[in-house]
Amino acid sequence: MKINDVEILVIGAGIVGIATAYYLAVQYKRSRLLMVDEGQPMALTSAQSGENYRNWWPHPTMADFTNYSTDLMEDIARRTDNRIHMTRRGYLLVTREEKPGELLQQLYAGYGEQAAKQIRLHEGSGGNYLPPHSADWQSAPDGVDVLLGRDLIQTYYPRFDKEIATALHIRRAGDISGQQLGQYMLETMRPTGAQFQQAKVLGIAKTDRFVVDVLADGASQTIKADIIVNAVGPFAAHVAAMHGEELPIFNVLQQKIAFADRNRAVDRRMPFAIDLDGQTLAWSDDEREALASAPEFARLLAPMPGSIHCRPDGGDHGEWIKLGWAFNAEATTDPVREPELNPYFPEVVLRAASRLQPALAQYLGALPRNRVHYGGYYPMTKENWPLIGAAKTPGVFLATALSGYGTMGACATGDLCARAVVGAPVPPFARSLSLARYQDQSLMKQLEASESRGLL
Repeated sequence: MKINDVEILVIGAGIVGIATAYYLAVQYKRSRLLMVDEGQPMALTSAQSGENYRNWWPHPTMADFTNYSTDLMEDIARRTDNRIHMTRRGYLLVTREEKPGELLQQLYAGYGEQAAKQIRLHEGSGGNYLPPHSADWQSAPDGVDVLLGRDLIQTYYPRFDKEIATALHIRRAGDISGQQLGQYMLETMRPTGAQFQQAKVLGIAKTDRFVVDVLADGASQTIKADIIVNAVGPFAAHVAAMHGEELPIFNVLQQKIAFADRNRAVDRRMPFAIDLDGQTLAWSDDEREALASAPEFARLLAPMPGSIHCRPDGGDHGEWIKLGWAFNAEATTDPVREPELNPYFPEVVLRAASRLQPALAQYLGALPRNRVHYGGYYPMTKENWPLIGAAKTPGVFLATALSGYGTMGACATGDLCARAVVGAPVPPFARSLSLARYQDQSLMKQLEASESRGLL
């Protein structure tokens, strides 16, 4: 039996595992490092990423985390002549409520002590509001612009539903190429000696060191390691169970569609737009009957939550758009590599998105053949915060539970996990993103009382 001896074994080669290996190898010069994954790098969940980033969350800790990650992504963009295709047109959260008190309260809470400096209110003619005509992240403003009033919003976003009365334009937000970020990291760490092996982890034992049994190329092999990093996304709890530890995470399957918007229903310069309002979808009598007969689809007849999102994909001169709606709340602890997708989802999300952008209705029942329907798991904790740092098992470290923000949080997660592994100092917010937060009763009560988890 072949035996591989390493210092650090990173289990999982999605964007989070790659980022962790990158900072360990490049920043901290750990050369005896091996990544293993059952699939190829940047596959599975990382291949299904929306590739968006934002720095607004309804809690300062997560805002600090995503700001930290964005700082690191911007540093890579500078050093690589923006190989990662970073843009910054922002996130646009909209509602038909004229006075959305709870939403504004969350907005101010998320920016904490910086709220007064970061939040700009616009009414009437709009004053000094700067529309997102440029995608350049280096020239874009920071903070958030709050647009109040239907006429004002129609002035800048005439393709939106005319009933939209409030818009929150988060400015330090946009999109990147997660695949390019992953490839850059893999290429940069390769000369350091870091390696990747396609292998399935079968078992983990611990004596003086970790002994990890894997299946590679149809044969059993053993990897001996001093340290294990669990960065295997939806399968993190399964891997943790192999060394006798239970993690407080579960998985929720979410789906998206992308298609060629050949009729230009969506403005190519539009920010990532999220309709926060819930709705009841309009179905024909025949459609209602068909849905009602299938228990797994009957839910689509009931009032649905909000947060339907849409964004152009491929730049100003591209053609594709992406639509998503994380309405599924059914948790599973038994994920599979190829989950079964809801065949109604493309029609469902298109109907929902058409409420915000009525021009999309032209595709109802006529989606272009040039389209993709895909999905992946959101591994998450109940408060929707990640788990980064030491596990309960000595020598094991976590970089997991990044829900739907894996791409935007990967750099910070990799950096913070690497710091935990080597014992380097970490920012003040890092402790609240580790298992240690569950010992902070005040924080946990605060999070349990919150109605918003930042899930869009």
